[in-house]
Amino acid sequence: MPSLETLIAFFGVSLLLGLTPGPDNLFVLVQSAQRGWRAGMAVVLGLCVGLVVHTAAVALGLAAVFAASAMAFTALKWCGAAYLAYLAWQALRAPAALACEAAPTAAAASGPSGRRMVARGAVMSLTNPKVLVFFLAFLPQFADPARGPVALQLMVLGAVFILATLLVFGAIACFTGAFGALLQRSARAQTVLNRVAGLVFLGLAVRLATAER
Repeated sequence: MPSLETLIAFFGVSLLLGLTPGPDNLFVLVQSAQRGWRAGMAVVLGLCVGLVVHTAAVALGLAAVFAASAMAFTALKWCGAAYLAYLAWQALRAPAALACEAAPTAAAASGPSGRRMVARGAVMSLTNPKVLVFFLAFLPQFADPARGPVALQLMVLGAVFILATLLVFGAIACFTGAFGALLQRSARAQTVLNRVAGLVFLGLAVRLATAER
């Protein structure tokens, strides 16, 4: 097991990384502003599910095999880019009536369910090979073979990273969701928000599609 000092230092670094602007926290911010804090928290949970898989892959040594395969890296990043492009298309064509105060029931009924938002976050994480490569490079730096099985240490470090992600991204979801709720009272503001969300998703798609190992 990692020492307490190592875990505290790792937790602090993980918090800072969570606060650093990147695709994942930007994704949470946009989804929360567009659909509310509950949807944002569901996305956060989905992202954490993806991080569990990435952690397991690193601990089991699968990440190293994947990182060495240019074909696997390219295939996964194009799947992720296609998914983000699909979300961009959905956001750009979403009608403002979905968030109008005059039709809250219709908005709730037509919006994605909590499970779908969790799945959306999980897909976002799992189809981003940069996350897996990052974990492969980041987690082992805090593991010490002298303190026991490295695989177990990596799993513990992954759990600490997920906790930090949950705290930081959860705060982003709640804060942005509360602000987004004000915007959703205006059809015009919601139209602008949908267009901004679409452009952000499209930008993330392009960024992922052009990513290199």
